[in-house]
Amino acid sequence: MTLRYLILAFLLAGQLSAQNDSPLPRYLTAEEHSQLQQLGVPGDLPLSGITDPPAVPVRTMAEWEELQALLVTWNGPSDWLAIVAEIIRAAREECRVVVNCSNQATIDDAKSTLAAAGVDFSSNVEFVIVPNNSIWVRDYGPNCVYANDVDSLYLVDWKYNRPTRKMDDSIATTIAPYLGLPLYRTLLAPNDLVNTGGNFMSDGMGTAFASKLVLNENAPGNIYNVSTKTETQINDIFQEYMGIERFIKMTTLPYDGIHHIDMHMKLLDEETLLVGKYPDNESDGPQIEANLSYVLNNFKTSFGTPFKVVRVPMPAFYENGQYPPYPGQGALYPTYANAVFVNKTIIIPVYNNTLDTAAIDTFQKYLPGYRVFPINCRDIIDAGGAVHCITKEIGVSDPLRIIHQELPCMDNTLWPGGYPVWASIAHRSGLQSAKIHYASSPDGPWQVVDLPVYLQDDTTWTHKGIIPLQPANSTVYYYIEATAVNGKTFTRPITAPEGYWKFCVLETTGTDDLPRTELLDIYPNPASAITVIPVSTTGKTTGSIRIFNALGQQVESVFSGEFPAGKSSYFIDANRYVSGTYFVELQTGSQIMLKKLVIQ
Repeated sequence: MTLRYLILAFLLAGQLSAQNDSPLPRYLTAEEHSQLQQLGVPGDLPLSGITDPPAVPVRTMAEWEELQALLVTWNGPSDWLAIVAEIIRAAREECRVVVNCSNQATIDDAKSTLAAAGVDFSSNVEFVIVPNNSIWVRDYGPNCVYANDVDSLYLVDWKYNRPTRKMDDSIATTIAPYLGLPLYRTLLAPNDLVNTGGNFMSDGMGTAFASKLVLNENAPGNIYNVSTKTETQINDIFQEYMGIERFIKMTTLPYDGIHHIDMHMKLLDEETLLVGKYPDNESDGPQIEANLSYVLNNFKTSFGTPFKVVRVPMPAFYENGQYPPYPGQGALYPTYANAVFVNKTIIIPVYNNTLDTAAIDTFQKYLPGYRVFPINCRDIIDAGGAVHCITKEIGVSDPLRIIHQELPCMDNTLWPGGYPVWASIAHRSGLQSAKIHYASSPDGPWQVVDLPVYLQDDTTWTHKGIIPLQPANSTVYYYIEATAVNGKTFTRPITAPEGYWKFCVLETTGTDDLPRTELLDIYPNPASAITVIPVSTTGKTTGSIRIFNALGQQVESVFSGEFPAGKSSYFIDANRYVSGTYFVELQTGSQIMLKKLVIQ
């Protein structure tokens, strides 16, 4: 080892020994930048693992799929570790939690901290000695792919985009044998790919999203000593190692210092994008809106239909009431999109902000049946991340995969024989049975019909069943249950029967009934920043939301168009209004509803 790398190893060891006093943030520190300028990138990682791509087709797991384990790293000051403890509290009820610890003393500290917090670690919590530099396991942890869709589980590890954190970058070489899984690594040219877990999300069907950071990090002149790659070459590597057939990349955000999409975007399922929403013309809002427009106008879901979009507000920095960029720092900002699925629980960050309730409500509305577990991440967000950034999923070894696109409103005049339900279902042992459960209320009672094999050659669906005709103007709730030959049973949604899909029943002939619409309580009220206007309707309908001042003058048109069935939320920035009393008007057809809004 040369003298320069001995010096770098000494500096890194110093970082590790002092990790609780000077924890590494998600971004590169000034000291790390200085090390790179003075010493360059350390030598290549040991060539452990398999450097060639898998020999069989693979599929990247979606984050909402069934997990056997959740990875976390025990590294950082006490306020960070208190957040990790809460993640363990929630996740251990759903799967194993594997806690990466630098040494036995760290394990002892973790157990002591968990015991003091009242977190049970007697089962489903495992402590593994793994040298590490930082807490940000999302970015350096391995990724899960399945051979031939549902067969063997493999791990894929990219080169980490923090060159000075070599222990982090090697953590997959310890985790893979611990879990008994093959490890594929993108270490050798021309496949020496740099990427980070926070800048990647997959729909589980061959489509992935990232910011253009992945292009920049593998471009000519990159600081990682990896071979130069075109976008086509990068796409090819993702296809070969991870089965990604379509890689959607968006422009990086001007104020987001790390350019990871998990700071403002999340896939809730195969067709639903949850996207952060800033007030008009604030912070990264314009670029987020431009990126969303780019996706919606140029791409469709893997089902071939338009993406559904759910908006969640991006809160102001709660100490000074400002949106990024903050004075003296980058835009490492609070975000509710930085959440993690853990089987039937979704763990979300909150910040002691007035919009926390709106964020929790959003997840509960669009993920029925899930336990929404909020954790206060105010003490870690300034370091560049929250819940998603400090966790990493490990999928089950034998997934029973159910793919289904939720039915839209169904018209009895078009489907007199009942409502067709298509699904693709697979397990490596084969399928024993599949059924549709349906009800007229989310509380049941549930009725069951078979979902038999569908043998036509012109479709990707493997099964098709029929939900019997239901009364017009009703809502049908349903879910799919499948049993594999080896006896494993699974449902989709994973939270069924508490969770479900649903559709409204229409009848265009012989009925003049209109959907019932309601303007729910506005919050927060009084308001001073991002304010939520919730609307509930029993079926799709068109209408508008407008704001009037106390003199009856219109001051803003908030929305005009189609309201979806169920509950939806619309946002205004109260900070742009003069203090006083206002009225929010919801109009649909001949219905007009008003709510008073006080702006401070």
